[in-house]
Order: sequence, then structure tokens, then C-alpha cells
Amino acid sequence: MHEYPPVEQVTGLGSSLAYLLSRAERGVNRGLAAVLASEDVTIEQWRILQALADGRGHSMGDLAEAALMPHPTLTKAVDRLVERAVVYRGHDPADRRKVAVFLADRGRDLLARLEAGIAEHQRSILAAYGPARTERLMRDLESLLASLEA
Repeated sequence: MHEYPPVEQVTGLGSSLAYLLSRAERGVNRGLAAVLASEDVTIEQWRILQALADGRGHSMGDLAEAALMPHPTLTKAVDRLVERAVVYRGHDPADRRKVAVFLADRGRDLLARLEAGIAEHQRSILAAYGPARTERLMRDLESLLASLEA
């Protein structure tokens, strides 16, 4: 395990894990949003499209969780994606009484067009922070999430 040097007493917002995580998220998302803007896609819409890329239909509840969005906001985002014909609603294959959301061919094409820009964004993070540190940070964040969800 890596030992970090002692940190001087930090006070105020800088002493808050929640604050530092939010700032880091904003920094990472700023570059991602710029990539997505080329196709008029928001970060939330991209999360929806990525969740649907597995080819299975997903309920609105599952999508809300995957996209990190409250249900009413998700509904509006999905409506916009339906209007663009990149996703569609259909019967849930497991329960025909339920509605699921699916990725349309246009949505798959949209994700393919975004792929190079997203990969470049990831490379810029790796260049700035380092591959090993980035991998460790991701593992640490996954571990933190697992601990908080336990």
C-alpha cells in the first residue's frame, strides 16, 4: 500500500471529501462535455446511451440508476433521445407488460462517432495524472462506493 506524505491541516471546503470529489468530477466532465457537444449530447444522455449499448432493453428505473439521474429528469432526457430517434421505447422482453428503453441503430452510430473523442479525453487524463495513478484512483473510488453501499 502506498503511503502518502502527511498533509498540512486543511480547513474549509478543502477538508471535505465530498467537495474535492465534486471538483474532480467537474474537472473530468468539462473535457468530456466538450467532446459530447460536437454531437449535441449531454453527459447524462451519454450515460443513458452507454447503459443501453449492451443491447438489452432497460427499465426507466435501471436507467435512472445507471445514468445517476432522478427519474423525472431521466424521463425528459429519454424523451429528447426518442425525438432524435437514437433510442426507442418497447416492451420489456422479460415482462411484456412493462416498457423498456432500447438503443436504436442511430444511437449505435452516434456512440461510434463519439468513440474517438472520448478515447482522446481518456488519454489526456492519463497523460495528466498518469496511468498507474488513474487506475489506482478508479480502484479506490470503486472500493469507496462498495463500502458506502454495504
